[in-house]
Amino acid sequence: MKVLPFTIPAAHDKTIMVQEDILPHFYPHLHRHEEIQLTLILKGEGTLLVGNNMHAFAANEIYLIGANMPHVFKSDAHYFETEEAAQAHSLTIFFNTDGKLASLFHLPEFKHITHFFAANYSGFRVPQRCFGEVRDLIFRIREANGMDQFILFFQLLKSLTATGDVAPLSAQVQPRNFSDHEGMRISNIYNYIMQHCHRDLTLEEVAAAACMTPPAFCRYFKKHTRVTFVTFLNEVRINEACKKLLEGGYDSVSAVAYDCGFNSITNFNRVFKTATGKSPRAYAADFLCKAG
Repeated sequence: MKVLPFTIPAAHDKTIMVQEDILPHFYPHLHRHEEIQLTLILKGEGTLLVGNNMHAFAANEIYLIGANMPHVFKSDAHYFETEEAAQAHSLTIFFNTDGKLASLFHLPEFKHITHFFAANYSGFRVPQRCFGEVRDLIFRIREANGMDQFILFFQLLKSLTATGDVAPLSAQVQPRNFSDHEGMRISNIYNYIMQHCHRDLTLEEVAAAACMTPPAFCRYFKKHTRVTFVTFLNEVRINEACKKLLEGGYDSVSAVAYDCGFNSITNFNRVFKTATGKSPRAYAADFLCKAG
């Protein structure tokens, strides 16, 4: 099953779709599809962009992404610097509650499951306490066929709804509808920002890359993402800074700030605390304390 920007072809002989990817790196383009997506990361790390929010992802994590939510699993930069064929490995299940499964999800017995997905429309990371059970079901669904696969899928739905309260992947109010052309345009803008965020990146440069004037770009970006260009750029940079701080090995906090595109340590500290609720040093110390 080939994933295209903002479109995913339907499989006419399957109710649920299972896709295994073994690639040099995860995907370059933001995309969306009508199916709910459940992805098990087996190998690789990078940034998951969902709606207008970013999350660091790594191996042995599972993410559910809601229907029609723009998203992309983007590998860290060093994955694009080598031609190794098996640096990224994922297993994904796609299912559409408004497609062939619609009549099933309208049954009284499925009422709580339907409400669960409606309440968590943007998606969530499967909590660690439920990871083993959900992972094992994903593996079993991959190996099963026919009715056996369908019964395991019911068990998977039950396990997902037992995760309890989970943090949404995106604060976006509702997923927006884009044409494929608009989707590709937004994807290219996101990619440009994420690829060049480590250096001084101006509004004028990004607007020119999008073939717009700065005022027109600002209006377009805010309309389609619900955040300003500066807010999104800062979120990308803070996401990168968080990963560097947690990896350790950095010379100083200021070195992390400058490596992530900030030209002022004062501004970096302010933006970082606004985004995470902690100073960079406290953020790293808190992680080390929990890891210990």
